Amino acid sequence: MTHPIIADLQSRYTTKRYDASKRIPQADLDVIYQAMNLSASSINSQPWKFIVIESDEAKQRMHDTFANKFQFNQPHIKSASHIVLFAHNPKYTREDYAKVIDKGIADGRMGVEDREQAFGAFAFVELNTDESGNNAAWTKSQAYLALGNTLHTLARLGIDSTTMEGVDNELIGEIFKEELGGYQCDVALAMGYHDSEEDYNAPLPKSRLAMKDVVRVL
Repeated sequence: MTHPIIADLQSRYTTKRYDASKRIPQADLDVIYQAMNLSASSINSQPWKFIVIESDEAKQRMHDTFANKFQFNQPHIKSASHIVLFAHNPKYTREDYAKVIDKGIADGRMGVEDREQAFGAFAFVELNTDESGNNAAWTKSQAYLALGNTLHTLARLGIDSTTMEGVDNELIGEIFKEELGGYQCDVALAMGYHDSEEDYNAPLPKSRLAMKDVVRVL
């Protein structure tokens, strides 16, 4: 019998066409949002924002970000149920990490007397920060951890998805400037239900390199 985790991953694929008439139930959205919020990140930094595109107005704004390039992804914006912008903080600071530490204290993970010692983990951020304070490569990596977690969550819920690195981060930065608040979006995720007649990728068999070529047990 196939393990449920493997069944999830076998069924997951990149959707190419969505059924615009189908919307994700709120109960499932609540699970998705909780899963995103519970995603792992280095030193529990959580240097991300998840901007959910749901309303027709927001979808039109997102649709407009494809004015210059990556038009092949543009149809997903209005046909998918929801779009999520996975945004990362390009200049994550000690003050940002202080919010994480203080929340940890409030949640009982540590005592107030341990607060200064907890900043020792910030060394991982400093190792990935340049002279100008930019650590976008590191924070973007954390956002991708959340993306991967979300993909599996969607597969478990039977919801289709399309990861879109083909997005215009400059136009997204302009059009969603207020919501992003200085964060940067280099990847977005379409979520919904595929069009069974138009999605050519749905019936194709799963294809991966042989296990022996990618997994080596020492």
